[in-house]
Amino acid sequence: MDAPRVCILGAGGLGSVVGGWLAESGARVTLVARPSHVEAIRARGLEITGIRGASNIRSGLDAVSSADEVRGPIDALILCVKARDTDAALSGADALRDETRLALSLQNSVAKDDALGAWIGADRVVGASTTEAGTLEGPGRVRHVATAPTAFYFGELDGTSSARVAALVDTFNKAGFASRQPSDIRHVEWEKLLQISVLAAWSVSSMGMMPDGSVAEALVVREAAEHYVAITQELLAVYRACGYEPQDFFQPFSRFREFERWSFEEAVAGMQEQGRRMLDQGVVGRPSLHVDLMRGRPTEVEQSLALFLVEADRHGIAVPTARAGYRIIRTLEQMLG
Repeated sequence: MDAPRVCILGAGGLGSVVGGWLAESGARVTLVARPSHVEAIRARGLEITGIRGASNIRSGLDAVSSADEVRGPIDALILCVKARDTDAALSGADALRDETRLALSLQNSVAKDDALGAWIGADRVVGASTTEAGTLEGPGRVRHVATAPTAFYFGELDGTSSARVAALVDTFNKAGFASRQPSDIRHVEWEKLLQISVLAAWSVSSMGMMPDGSVAEALVVREAAEHYVAITQELLAVYRACGYEPQDFFQPFSRFREFERWSFEEAVAGMQEQGRRMLDQGVVGRPSLHVDLMRGRPTEVEQSLALFLVEADRHGIAVPTARAGYRIIRTLEQMLG
């Protein structure tokens, strides 16, 4: 069987981690990235450090700065640009449309599949969601900072099973990413949006512009854990009002079913314990939205947390703590941008 040919469109932190480990496992990967990152990879290979140790990846990996330089055919095109950059990225990748057999997105968005469908046709789109995290530390260097027992979900948008999704699951499993095919990928995508919205609102409003500190280090602080629980309870109520029941697809990072059973005190203790476990495992970092804010870049708050505030208003649910988190993010974003 031929090695799968994968194109990562928007290879920043996450895209580089995914593409690098796929190449290491035998896939033929092309990263479309910023020129400085491309030049470093071509000169020295892709250096990945973090939770799997350190590796320099050259074999099976190519890097280009424009989609026009990608050589087809492409078995899977993976969109990894920020959600706000989707239209620009896809319009610049028109040359790849006829070369691409299957397209999927790892963006933090619930509109991503429809955007891909409009670009390439809904019949060539597969839903996907992940909680993997990577941080670009410099040209050619990325740090793999987080994973989960089930790292990726892939699924047909109509909920059916298919050989092409099974092949994706197999490819990612071979790359060391534990993957599954759920019955409803859109449910997974909404719960991932819930997870990142809670984390972003909490991380920025807890740690602000502190140059150091991580999610794990903050969670062990009681007052920060209390803040996390308050935001989670508010947004979880909105999520359920939208018709979804929590499934904890990305446990242990998502523990929404436990929140249903816990008292406030039990939830606080549970989150402090999670922080301690993350520290023991070396899982340190901040959510990508917080990293963008620290670097003076626009955030994806309107594509994530803001959607829950809209739904809260529609269902008449009070979310004062989460709304305060949104206001803090937007204030910092505008003052630093």
